[in-house]
Amino acid sequence: MRPARRPGLELVNSADRSEFIALLGGVFENTPWIAEAVLACRPFRSIEELHRAMMQCVHDAPPSRQLALIRTHPELAGREAAAGVLTSDSTSEQDRLGFLALTRSELEEISELNRRYRDKFGFPCIVALRQHETRESVIAEMTRRIGNGAGTEIANALQQIGHITRGRLAKIMGGT
Repeated sequence: MRPARRPGLELVNSADRSEFIALLGGVFENTPWIAEAVLACRPFRSIEELHRAMMQCVHDAPPSRQLALIRTHPELAGREAAAGVLTSDSTSEQDRLGFLALTRSELEEISELNRRYRDKFGFPCIVALRQHETRESVIAEMTRRIGNGAGTEIANALQQIGHITRGRLAKIMGGT
C-alpha cells in the first residue's frame, strides 16, 4: 500500500476557502482565523513563505487576539492531556518526550510548574518540544522562564508558537 500523498503548495495555492482552512486551520492550535487571514496572500512559493505570512498575521494581530492564541495552547501534561482532549499534533508532540506517561512525582513537579507559570502570566508556558531532546531540558526551560516578566513571556510564547507551527506545516506539507 502506498503512503498517502501529502498536499503540496499547488494544492495550498489552488484550494477553495473551505479546503484551505480545513488543510491549514489546525496548524495554530484550534485557531483557524490565521489560515483564513492568509488566504488572500496566495500564491505561496514555499512552505517558509506560507509560514512567514501566518506569523506576520499573528504579529499584526491586536494584543488581545495574540493572548487568545497563546491561551488556546494546552499545558504540558495538563488537564487537557489527562482528559484526552489534546489535538493530535499536541498529543504526538507531548508523547515524544514522555509528557503523557509521567510518574506521580514527575506529574506533581510539572503540575506545580504549570500552576506557578499560569498564576504569574495568565497563560500556559508554551515550549516548542521539537527543539528539545529531553523532558528535563523542557522542565529546566520552564523553570527559568518563570523568572521573566510578562512582556518577555508573551514574546517567548509567540516565538515558541512560531517554532511549533513551522514543524506542523512541514509535517502536513512534507517539507523540512
